[in-house]
Amino acid sequence: MAPQLLSSSIDEQSLPEQRVVLQGVSWQQYEILLATLGDDFPALRLSYLEGALEIMTTSPLHEELKKMIGMLMEAYFQETRTRFHAIGSATFRKVAKQRGLEPDECYCLGQKKEFPDLAIEVVLSSGMVDKLEIYRGLEVTEVWVWENGRFAIYHLRAEVYELVAVSELLPDCNVELLARYVKPEEQFDAVMAFREALKARSQK
Repeated sequence: MAPQLLSSSIDEQSLPEQRVVLQGVSWQQYEILLATLGDDFPALRLSYLEGALEIMTTSPLHEELKKMIGMLMEAYFQETRTRFHAIGSATFRKVAKQRGLEPDECYCLGQKKEFPDLAIEVVLSSGMVDKLEIYRGLEVTEVWVWENGRFAIYHLRAEVYELVAVSELLPDCNVELLARYVKPEEQFDAVMAFREALKARSQK
């Protein structure tokens, strides 16, 4: 059966991102698309969940936000001497679970692993495929979702994501403090100011 177009959001003037969802996409077709697109289309995100494939084009604002958050996360790891391995937006997939996606940013804590411990998602418009369900199948421990100027933290417990107030992976990370420095229009100054804030907190 040929893939069926479920829905499309194509309006460059009103939406920061564009999305299209195909239903009835086989795992083989998904992998062929991944291999065909490769690294030639870095602004595309493919999310696959049991036959549904969402293709999203990211906006410049989306990319600046995810890069800004990534720089702040890595500043936190460095300032607190937290060992980590950054993987960026690599594709993660499990054929047995029929799930695959590219996080905006992701990290392994400690040493490199097959799947990240922590994933970051920047949300500027509503998705049509449940990414938390994809992450659940990939067994990613925490997903931090940046939306409307703040983070929502989801921790995987007993195969279900729970919304938590404090990260259980990074309990000493003040996420509200981090959020205050997500200023993509002043990246360098924001990262340096965040580092100074972390140093000041550590000296108390």
